[in-house]
Amino acid sequence: MSVEPLAAQETTSIPTDALKSQMDQAWEVTWGRFFQADVQTFADYLSSYEPGQELAHLPTAEEVQRQYPNPCGYSTGMEDGMILGGAMLSILADKYAVTNDDTLRERAKQVFRGVHLCATVHGVPGFLARNVCAEDRKSVYINSSRDQYTHGVHGLWKYYRSPLSDQATRSEIREILAAVADRMTEFATPENDFDFCRADGQRCPLGICRMWNVQAHEAARLPMIYAAAWDVTRDEKYRQQWRHYVAEAVKQSANPDKNTPAYAILQMQCSLELLHQLEPDPKQKSQIQDVMQHLASIAEERSARVSIQLTHKTVEEMQMLGPDWRHVDHWINQNEYANPQWGKYREVWHLTREAGEAAMVPLMVDAPVLTSEQKKRLRDLIRNTDYSHNSSCGIIYHQGAYWKSRLTNNL
Repeated sequence: MSVEPLAAQETTSIPTDALKSQMDQAWEVTWGRFFQADVQTFADYLSSYEPGQELAHLPTAEEVQRQYPNPCGYSTGMEDGMILGGAMLSILADKYAVTNDDTLRERAKQVFRGVHLCATVHGVPGFLARNVCAEDRKSVYINSSRDQYTHGVHGLWKYYRSPLSDQATRSEIREILAAVADRMTEFATPENDFDFCRADGQRCPLGICRMWNVQAHEAARLPMIYAAAWDVTRDEKYRQQWRHYVAEAVKQSANPDKNTPAYAILQMQCSLELLHQLEPDPKQKSQIQDVMQHLASIAEERSARVSIQLTHKTVEEMQMLGPDWRHVDHWINQNEYANPQWGKYREVWHLTREAGEAAMVPLMVDAPVLTSEQKKRLRDLIRNTDYSHNSSCGIIYHQGAYWKSRLTNNL
């Protein structure tokens, strides 16, 4: 994303005090309730608003060690820690570019330490765990996913390129991204059906770790990983892998399903943003931007629909807390992965998240210009969300959209 330095921008939109106050509240809630200081990662949802009890539902070390309720940690609150850590690193880079607030350096280091822990605590090079159990600070679920890798790699890359990171941190990021790329080279092969495998070396039975021969919105993930590794290490082997896959990946990315969920559209845009930034060929760079613009239009349609859905929710529904997954009534079983279902809460959690994700995508194209309707929708989302009584990690993406809109003069 090409953006003028803030000092050179003469028409910077000054956000209203109401929006800033709302974002300050979302920030405090994110760090005060969702952040786990013991492992420096974020949890997926809250099961209580009582101080100290917000994350009481999280799995115990014993439960994680026996991979209960499933090897992904689905529905437990430990499912998306790597995604959220990567997303927060990206947000911090954008926020710093707008504010030059040096207190963000320590916040970024905290998030990075959590991502680093997820990448190393298990001793499996290149494996990015979803989260780490706060009770023993070491237990992880053994099944990750390409979604975790997408946000994890994208966030690390953004942090690496941001003035927020120092020389020592960049060295550690190089090690992580090189290990991830090396794992892809070793495991994501035709013989493995391009599956990067679980931490135990076994194929993922769900198909969520396959990196090639995938759907359109997933095609750019593998070359993006190699491109990131090359960018930070300048190792020729990563450049060769990146160039081997990228042209075909861009071609396959051209027509994503319009019904693709917002989280997947955002992840696709993250992959393409990285590839666009690094692409040396002008023609291919333009093709990537065309796909990103198409994604922005898909996200805009999704954003409008979600906005309408939110208006039909009551205040009480939007304040709903997540369950203790151990005691929910309904479970489903997929490939022997037992997954507790959240019932009505799932929609509230999802809508909060999707509203922010869909709002971010149009802001990631080159020199984005939002319509007045898009700006109003984002302002209304921020103004109308009670962040002090919202239990979804989706509020992180509201902040992502806010700081991208500030960075690009679109609020």
